Amino acid sequence: MPQNKKEIQSFLGFAGYYRQQIKDFSSIARPLYKLCDKETVFEMTVDRVNAFESLREALTTAPLLLIPDFKLPFKWYIDASGDGLDAALHQVQFINDKPVEGPICF
Repeated sequence: MPQNKKEIQSFLGFAGYYRQQIKDFSSIARPLYKLCDKETVFEMTVDRVNAFESLREALTTAPLLLIPDFKLPFKWYIDASGDGLDAALHQVQFINDKPVEGPICF
């Protein structure tokens, strides 16, 4: 669970990358974006906890995650800072004859 605004902003930056793949992303994330306002005091209310949990669930379950096709190349996205390390394995697959890049795992 995020402990401060910086952690919320980091999470929203990560989640925002996948916003097109998460149904109703803006509505779900709204309480967390409001928490990032300068004049808002950091407090994880029930609405904010629910928003965080909903986004975390959406990021880690199908249909967001693609099933790997081992005949196609993979891409690594890695982000490191003094606070931690994040990585995501992606692949470009053709869905309905359109190239779609999506995560295989985080």
